[in-house]
Amino acid sequence: MSTVGIFGLGLIGGSFAKAYHEAGWTVLAHNRSKSVLDFAMLCGDVNGELTKENIGDCDLVLLTIYPEAAIETLRAFAPYIGIKPLVMDCCGTKRTVCEACFPMAEEYGFTYVGGHPMAGTQYSGYKYAKADLYKGQPMVIVPPRYDDIFLLDRVKALLAPAGFGRFSVTTAEAHDEMIAFTSQLAHVVSNAYVKSPTAKNHHGFSAGSYRDLTRVAWLNAPMWSELFLENKENLIREVDCIIASLQAYRDAMAADDSERLTALLDEGKHLKEEIDGK
Repeated sequence: MSTVGIFGLGLIGGSFAKAYHEAGWTVLAHNRSKSVLDFAMLCGDVNGELTKENIGDCDLVLLTIYPEAAIETLRAFAPYIGIKPLVMDCCGTKRTVCEACFPMAEEYGFTYVGGHPMAGTQYSGYKYAKADLYKGQPMVIVPPRYDDIFLLDRVKALLAPAGFGRFSVTTAEAHDEMIAFTSQLAHVVSNAYVKSPTAKNHHGFSAGSYRDLTRVAWLNAPMWSELFLENKENLIREVDCIIASLQAYRDAMAADDSERLTALLDEGKHLKEEIDGK
């Protein structure tokens, strides 16, 4: 029977635990709050605690915690991992964690790859975890080398119980540059949008547009703050870009320039069609 070890039983780690449990794996877990671990074991999703004594028996070890915590945790457990497990972090940024963990893996002789499951909800915590969270969703892999086909095949096989739809292989730098646009900027904009004084009176006047734009305003502030600061160069560039675009719309409206405003709106519409292949 295969064994997965999971550090962190929040939404991400808890969903992995449920998926691997349903697939018949033995699930070991380590969580900062012992009560969450006890509850996961009571539910039957976790078979036991992940420790320095049993981490070397795992086939796969997932670090589903904040980047700095992932680095510190791996540093503490590195001498005990051995050659059997594949170790993967699931952090939302990749440069900081990969720069720290690749040398650790080389020093202690275990295999490590960076990972980022492109799935989630606006909610956090084990109580929102679900076994099908990753089903059909993309998974980004940051390997130490890009010509190691056997390693990538091993990664895909070990992640099969999660049910990812496709895999992308990239560098830590390229990942963080892209994620600043596709994920982090959306969280910043959503969180800022609801700060309008008008938001408190929106009931009865809002529908799909409001729900879509504000869904990720409900976020885990400490986690996203850490991710934003780790990727601040890329994210600030994206924030500056959207500020400039919004200023162009504002200027056109302030000048009653219907032609300019229409052109800006058409430009955005056509870009959306081009990007999404419509």
